[in-house]
Amino acid sequence: MTITYKGTNVGVRRVDLFIESEILIDLKALIDLDDVHIAQAMNYLDAYQLRVGLLINFGSKSLQFKRIQNNNYNKIK
Repeated sequence: MTITYKGTNVGVRRVDLFIESEILIDLKALIDLDDVHIAQAMNYLDAYQLRVGLLINFGSKSLQFKRIQNNNYNKIK
């Protein structure tokens, strides 16, 4: 996906999963999710100008997931 800033292409990044051009899925395989992983997912939403994403961790003893919402979404559109 191309990342734009104020109408200018600033880079490209590959997402783990992208559903219906609206939901970003960020997959992890960690012992535990930290705030830094949530912040990273929130930055992805902001960069891709998306409203919602899902952070999923398969590395812990039980499945962890966190719904992430872009609070800047309305400001972008």
